[in-house]
Amino acid sequence: MPCPIARSLERVGEWWSILILRDAFHGLTRFDQFQKSLDIAPNMLTRRLNALVESGLLERRRYSERPPRDEYVLTEMGRDFRPVLWSLLAYGNKHFAPEGASVVIVDRETGAEAEPVLVDRTTGRPLTEGSYRVTAGPAADESVRRRYAVKREPAMLAE
Repeated sequence: MPCPIARSLERVGEWWSILILRDAFHGLTRFDQFQKSLDIAPNMLTRRLNALVESGLLERRRYSERPPRDEYVLTEMGRDFRPVLWSLLAYGNKHFAPEGASVVIVDRETGAEAEPVLVDRTTGRPLTEGSYRVTAGPAADESVRRRYAVKREPAMLAE
């Protein structure tokens, strides 16, 4: 499917995969660490780790020959997933934590709580619904071009 959202979800859209990546960002690298942290069945963990390795988000590295043991380390592609995790964290805190935030993002120097905002790298402007829209890109096929041919997105029409 040519949709970048669908392609991304194909690699990380499964619940366990995102939680494994979350734990990898916290420094976990070994099978037993992931299993203990997530309380996940070994066969499911094996499948998800293999899928993340095949997708290029994690790299498998052998750390013991006898017995054979591997660790799983974030690749550059995997590290690029951090802003997505932080966005999910902020979204969950805003919409699904009536008791308050259990995890927050803070500035390492000041300790001040941070609020993730997606910005355009070129201008530094926040990507807001009123200022930006999604449109077909240069590699779009005809069906994608038709989907994005409308000038205004449905969410904007409701305003």
